[in-house]
Amino acid sequence: MSLRDIVIALIILVAGLYALRRAWVGVLLWTWLSTMNPHRYAWGILSSLPIAAFAAGVTLLGLVSTKDRRSPFLGTPVVIFTLFITWMTLSWLMGHDVSEDYWQWNKCIKIFLMIFVTLALIQTKEHIMAFAWVLIGSLALLGVKGGFFTLSTLGNYRVWGPPGSFIEDNNEFALALIMTIPLIYFLQLQVTKKVWRNALGIIILLCAVSAFGSYSRGALLAIIAMGGVFWWRSPKKGEVVVFILIIAVVMIPMLPEQWWARMNTISEYQADGSAMGRINAWGVAWEVALHHLFGGGMSYQYQDYFLLYGKYEVIVRAAHSIYFQILGNHGFIGLFLFLLLWITTYREAGWLMRNAQGDSHTRWAAQLGAMAQVSLVGYAVGGAFLSLGYFDLPYNIMALIMMAKKWVISQTECNQG
Repeated sequence: MSLRDIVIALIILVAGLYALRRAWVGVLLWTWLSTMNPHRYAWGILSSLPIAAFAAGVTLLGLVSTKDRRSPFLGTPVVIFTLFITWMTLSWLMGHDVSEDYWQWNKCIKIFLMIFVTLALIQTKEHIMAFAWVLIGSLALLGVKGGFFTLSTLGNYRVWGPPGSFIEDNNEFALALIMTIPLIYFLQLQVTKKVWRNALGIIILLCAVSAFGSYSRGALLAIIAMGGVFWWRSPKKGEVVVFILIIAVVMIPMLPEQWWARMNTISEYQADGSAMGRINAWGVAWEVALHHLFGGGMSYQYQDYFLLYGKYEVIVRAAHSIYFQILGNHGFIGLFLFLLLWITTYREAGWLMRNAQGDSHTRWAAQLGAMAQVSLVGYAVGGAFLSLGYFDLPYNIMALIMMAKKWVISQTECNQG
C-alpha cells in the first residue's frame, strides 16, 4: 500500500470507530467518502473495497445506540422527499426491467437513507457547520485540483471528476463545482481571519477555473444564471462584481480555440449530433411518461422505447436532463414530486433569509439560506442538460436547510422562554 492509501485508511478506521460512540461523526465520514470519493484516488486495494458501506454501517450502528437522535421529518420538503422515494420505488417495481434496474435503485436508496440519518443526527450549530465544511470542502478540494490542472495545461485538456462517482463525467463535475461556489462563499462569510477569507476566495477562483476547464456547455449556462443570483443575494455586491471580473480576466485570454468552438455549438444545436440526440431522448421520455403511469422504472434507456418513440434516431442515449430523466423514469407524478421537492426547499431557504437575518446569533443561517438558493438555481439551470436527478449534493443542501431551520426555531423558542 502507498502512503496515500495508508493515510486514507487510517482516517476511515479512526472516524469509523469514533462513530460508534458519536454517531454524527459517521455522517461526516459518509459524506466525505460519498462526495469526494478519496478512495478512488488510492493506488492499492483500498480503491476497490466497499468503504462507503463500512461508513454507512458504523453510522447506522451509532444511530441505533445513541440517544441523541430525533425524527428526521423536519418539514414539508422531507415529507415530499419521502413521497418521491416511495413513488420511485413503485416506479422501479412497475418498470420495464426490475432486475436490470435494481443496481440503480439500490444505489439511490442507500444515498437517500443516509439523508434521513443525517437529518436525525445533525442537530447543533457546531454539528451543522462541521457537516457543511465536510460537504463543501470535499468538492472544493476537487475543484482546486482541477483548477491547478487547467492552469498548468492552459486549458488544453478537459477536467474530469472522481472515477466511479456520480460526477465522473466532465459535465457533471462542472455542475457540482458551480453549485459548490456559492456554498464556499457562505463558508467565507463565517471565518473572521483575513488569511482564511483570502484562501477561500482563491479556492472559489480555482473552482470556477476548473468548471470552465471541463468544456461543459451546460455549465457555462448554469454559471451565467447562477452568477446573476449570486450577485443579487450577496451582501457584498461590489466585491462579487470585482471577483467575477477577475475570473473573466484570468480565464478568457487562456481559453484555447477548441473551448470556444465547443461553446459556439450552443447556438448551432441543430447541426450538433450530440444536441439532437438529447432532444430525441427528451421526446422519448415524454412518450414513455404519456403511455406508462410509472414511467420506465429507474431508467427509460431501453432499445424498445427508442425504436417505438424515437423521432430523429433510434440510438439509446441518456436523458442529459434532470427533468426528462425523472419524467422518463418515473412519469408525470414522479416529475411533479421532484419539482415540488425543490420548490419547497427553495422556499425554506427563503424562510431562513427572512427569519434569521435580524439576530447576529442566527445570521449564519440566513447566509446559508441565501447561498443555498443560489446553488439550487445552478442545479435547476445546469441540470436541464445533465442526468443528475439522483445526485446527492442537492439533497444534502436540502438537509442543511432543514437542519438550520430547526435550529433557528429552537433558538427562537429558547429566547422567548
